[in-house]
Amino acid sequence: MKNKILLLMAALVAFLKISAQDSDTKVILITLDGYRWQELFTGADPLLIGNKDYVHEMDALKEAFWRETLEERREALMPFFWTQVSKMGQLHGNRNLGSKVNLTNGMWFSYPGYNEILTGTADDKNIRSNDKIENPNTTILEQYNNTSEGKGKVAAFGSWDVFPFIINEKRSGVPVNAGFETATGNLNEREKFLNELQGQVPSPWGSVRLDAFTHHYALEHMKKEHPKLLYISYGETDDFAHDGEYQAYLKSAHNTDALIKELWNFTQQDDFYKDQTVFIVTTDHGRGTEPLDTWRSHGADIKGADQVWMVTFGKGIQPLGEVKQEEQLFSNQFAPTILKILNTSIPKEIKGQPLKI
Repeated sequence: MKNKILLLMAALVAFLKISAQDSDTKVILITLDGYRWQELFTGADPLLIGNKDYVHEMDALKEAFWRETLEERREALMPFFWTQVSKMGQLHGNRNLGSKVNLTNGMWFSYPGYNEILTGTADDKNIRSNDKIENPNTTILEQYNNTSEGKGKVAAFGSWDVFPFIINEKRSGVPVNAGFETATGNLNEREKFLNELQGQVPSPWGSVRLDAFTHHYALEHMKKEHPKLLYISYGETDDFAHDGEYQAYLKSAHNTDALIKELWNFTQQDDFYKDQTVFIVTTDHGRGTEPLDTWRSHGADIKGADQVWMVTFGKGIQPLGEVKQEEQLFSNQFAPTILKILNTSIPKEIKGQPLKI
C-alpha cells in the first residue's frame, strides 16, 4: 500500500505541471469550510435535494440546481469553476475518476485542517480541538511576512472567529480580520459602510459571520494594500451543513463560486495582480455520505471526512481541467508549494512535499 501511494505521488508530481514562478508572482489561497468534493464534482446530491428533512423549498431548489446529468448539475451549482476554471486551470479530487486528495491529520475537523493547510504539517498532538488556543506552529503567512519581500504584504480574512488564533496574529504580525471584526485604520467609504452594515445584519451563528462581509473586507484590502500573499476563508457551507440546511448549503456554494469569480476578475483588471496571480482553492475537511445524515457531520468517526479537493488557476498553471487519472495529493503539500511559488525557503519542519513547479 505504501509503495502504491509513493508511486501515485510521483505520478502527480509529473502530472500537475505548475510552471516555475518569479518574484512578481502573487498567491491567493482560498478555503470553503467543509465543502464536499461530491457537490464540487457531481453537483446537487440526488439523495438530499429531494429530502424534506433538509430542504424546505424543494421545487425552487430543484429548478435552480437540478439537472439530468452530473456535468450539467455541477455547472449549474458552480458555473465559474466549470465554465472558466476548467478551461484555464486544474481541478483535483474527483475520486470517481481516481483523483484523490486527503488530509494527513487524524482529526478531520476545522482547526487541525486549517493548521495543516497553512503550515504544511499535521499536528495531532497539539491541535486536537477547535478551541481558541494560539497556534504553536508557524504558518506560511507568518513565514512570508518575516521575509523582506513579504513584510507587510500578507493578510488573512475569515468568517470564523478562531482564525486570529490559528494564524497566531499576536506573534506573527499578520493582520487577520475574522469573525465579527470590523475594518480598522484609514478606512474608505466602502469599508465604513461594511462596518455599519455588519452590525445591522444578524448572522445565524455566534462565531461565524456571513461570507459576504469576509469577501468584501478582503476585496477592499486588496484594492488598497495589494498583498502578495492573501488568505480568504469562507465559512457558511460548513455551518449550514451542520444545521441540516441543504438548501442553504447549496446556495452558499453557488454564491461563493461567484465571489471567487469576482476576485479573479479584479485581479485581471488591476495592474499589480494582472497575469501575476496564482489562485489555490481547497477545503479544511470533508463530510460524510453514508449513512445519509452524516453529510451534516465530520470528524475522525465520520467515514470520508478526510476526503478533500484542490482547484488551482492563474499564472503558470497549465490548463489541464478536471484531472481524470489516478493520483494522490495531500493537504500538507499546499503550504510548501505556495512557499516555492513565492521563491521562499521551505523550513525542514514542514512534512509536506511541494508539488513540482
